[in-house]
Amino acid sequence: MIFNLLQSGVEVEAVPQEMSISLIEMAQKGGWLMIVLLLLSILAIYIFGKKWWTIRQAQKVDKNFMNDIRDYIADGKMNSAKTLCSKYDNPVARMVEAGVSRIGKPLGDIQTAVENVGNVEVARLEKGLPFLATIAGGAPMIGFLGTVIGMVQAFFNMSKAGNNIDITLLSNGIYTAMITTVGGLIVGILAYFGYNLLTSKISDLVASMESATIEFMDLLEKPDSE
Repeated sequence: MIFNLLQSGVEVEAVPQEMSISLIEMAQKGGWLMIVLLLLSILAIYIFGKKWWTIRQAQKVDKNFMNDIRDYIADGKMNSAKTLCSKYDNPVARMVEAGVSRIGKPLGDIQTAVENVGNVEVARLEKGLPFLATIAGGAPMIGFLGTVIGMVQAFFNMSKAGNNIDITLLSNGIYTAMITTVGGLIVGILAYFGYNLLTSKISDLVASMESATIEFMDLLEKPDSE
């Protein structure tokens, strides 16, 4: 039928072919800065995963932990209280263990010891977060750097072409300019949300640590008041 239409002089519109590009090909068009962004994304994922696991483990505290500690202290079983604390790998248990080890000393000294351990635990939980915050702020800047480099490349190609400007001469520069910006924003946004989520989790954990400190000091003061 198409052959007959061609013979009769009827014009047949050409069917446009769909063009597509994969993410890998798109990343390659972004140039060497995409390698930097890829490394930053891997580092951000590693820091987020490691801190998420650490915080999750730190939040695992038995509901009856403080009740058992209270019973041991009331019965004078300090070694049993220390043994119970050593069974849990979390900040609250280590803080309580530091306090139990100093029972018999003034309450001010005990509270200072507990708070010092708490400060060390908080610093350990926050370790690595500045790197994540740096990635959140630095990745978009690297993407913007790629934009500037791409535009410089595009204008350089235009100046070399003179009056014979071809859009294909500008494609590499434009790809670099646009793709690095997108890549930098994606990495930066993910790192930003990850950082805020981790800081929120740490804030909740610090609140529970402070609550445990108050509860522990209260149970030490009760025998003196009775």
